[in-house]
Amino acid sequence: MLTSTPGTLAEAARLLNNGGVVVLPTDTVYGIAAHPAHPAAVARIRVIKGRADDKPVALLASGIQAVTAFGAAMPPAARKLAETYWPGALTMVLPCGQVYEGFRVPDHPFTRALLEACGGTLRVTSANLSGSMPALSAAAALRDVGLEADMVIDGGISPEGVASTVIRVSEDGAVQILREGALAATEILRASLA
Repeated sequence: MLTSTPGTLAEAARLLNNGGVVVLPTDTVYGIAAHPAHPAAVARIRVIKGRADDKPVALLASGIQAVTAFGAAMPPAARKLAETYWPGALTMVLPCGQVYEGFRVPDHPFTRALLEACGGTLRVTSANLSGSMPALSAAAALRDVGLEADMVIDGGISPEGVASTVIRVSEDGAVQILREGALAATEILRASLA
């Protein structure tokens, strides 16, 4: 287990860019990450977590530009919500070519710097076994999934301690709440209409 220092960031980026799996801190809960360019690494985090193949693995992004560079469409409602809640605890499921992909910009400087060092996006799911409580510390993540990862980064206790709120924004801008989390659903819906 390593603390979130510049040296740790460089080593984590090297591992991820070469197909490794890393447990990292975020502003909500700890995550287990793989680079989207390495399908075998993404498959590995599914196996480590015990996540079903039909459940998508969202992307953490360094900013709005990284989301659009990945190919996501940003209808006006999505852009408004991104400008209001990113970085933060909002995951938006957006049109991305022929599919929908979930994106979130974390409010965690170390993790955003790591995302930048990995090209702007990483596939990340919560660092706990499927069906278990999310990990709020590196120790909890290590206990659940960290022994199978290539690196565990200790960024202290997650400040939010609650998973992100997940919404879907369709091409026509309609907003649908998929999971209420750190942000209240009523607040999100109100902000999307403002």
